[in-house]
Amino acid sequence: MLEPRMVQTNADAKKIVEQRELSYIKVGLFDIDGVMRGKYMSKEKFFSSLDHGFAFCDVVLGWDSNDQLYDNTSYTGWHSGYPDAQVEIIPNTCRELPLEDNMLLFIAKFRGPAASICPKNLLNKVISQAKEMGFSANAAFEYEFFMFNETPESVREKGFRNLTPLTPGNFGYSVLRNSTHADIYQQILQLGEAMDFPIEGLHAETGPGVLEAAINHDIAENAADKAALFKTFIKVWAQQNHLMATFMAKWSNKLPGQSGHIHISLKNLEGELIFYDSTKAFNMSDIQKHFLAGQQKYMPEFLAMIAPTVNSYSRIVPGLWAPLDATWGVENRTTALRLIPGSKKSQRIEYRLGAADANPYIALAAALGSGLLGIKDKLEPHEQVKGNAYEQQHHKSLTLPQSLREAANKLKNSKSANALFGKEFIDHFVKTRLWEEREYRKHVSDWELERYFEII
Repeated sequence: MLEPRMVQTNADAKKIVEQRELSYIKVGLFDIDGVMRGKYMSKEKFFSSLDHGFAFCDVVLGWDSNDQLYDNTSYTGWHSGYPDAQVEIIPNTCRELPLEDNMLLFIAKFRGPAASICPKNLLNKVISQAKEMGFSANAAFEYEFFMFNETPESVREKGFRNLTPLTPGNFGYSVLRNSTHADIYQQILQLGEAMDFPIEGLHAETGPGVLEAAINHDIAENAADKAALFKTFIKVWAQQNHLMATFMAKWSNKLPGQSGHIHISLKNLEGELIFYDSTKAFNMSDIQKHFLAGQQKYMPEFLAMIAPTVNSYSRIVPGLWAPLDATWGVENRTTALRLIPGSKKSQRIEYRLGAADANPYIALAAALGSGLLGIKDKLEPHEQVKGNAYEQQHHKSLTLPQSLREAANKLKNSKSANALFGKEFIDHFVKTRLWEEREYRKHVSDWELERYFEII
């Protein structure tokens, strides 16, 4: 009997469906915001789609996370009539869906004209460039997320205010909390095992109801799949258990934001870690140094890909564990890039800038691609930061954009981004981010009412 993660080919995919006597299969793909969109397919349709692809309305590339249609994108819109785009099912992404009994899930990606703006294809494009340079990349994602004793109905009834967290108070790394709620923690760990996004560590973070999960490392494409599936199905699991999980960058003015850190290392094509050199300071090889320098240089230009929502910038403020400049340090969690000295197996860089709201495929493409540019150009990093990066002055070139609009325009004008990721993707992505920021500016916040209604 085939197991889901043994599936590699179209023939394997058909075989496992037959073995399980399934009439329907679930197929999903990830949009620009990292939201999984998909549907159930009959067995007959699924088999045909494996061989020939299938058509999926391209509106999923033409609307935002709230299903509002963009009015400013060039790829699809009212002007094109929202036609179907071609989609390819990827056999080796087959997963068990323990939350749906015997159901199977496959990830798909766009092909044809839509491929140039498909997030999964974007990452694959950068991975291919790494391979051409003689490298393969490993990555791992870490996520902080808040859990609430709420439902989709109750949060709306409350206007998303005065929500009841899973646990009260600040209690990071609490054994009391994870023992009291051991059933919840164990169900999350079991879900990760069953769906092949195994969790290396899971603990209570500082804040009411906040957890942090470190997903096991894998080759870059698989790591992004695991991260995207983790975010999707933690929310599914929570709602099935009359809970809610949020991956917003910052959901409360009174609490820290939620990170989405990315750990990256490079190997040569023989599988040897090339970030490690015992003869160098901090075991940092020249290749790792150049990679780090590229990440540092291009972080301000690529920020919209790492911090893609208006809410992302509520987190990037002093004192909330989010970096404010493109700094680096050795084992320094106040910097944007944390060099982690280790062994031949563990030497790596933690890209600490990212928040939990980023699309894993796009964020990893930016973090990896910027490093590759550093290697190509043999860039040198600025001097490392020692101590508290928040209290120090840094070179003006390291200053990060302070809003989504500023970040999107910086990305739009980046020659390196257009060359690395393709003009089609950058044009589409920038327009979606400018739309997002424009929709925000239409909104009158409680803060504005309280501050200006009477006084001004």
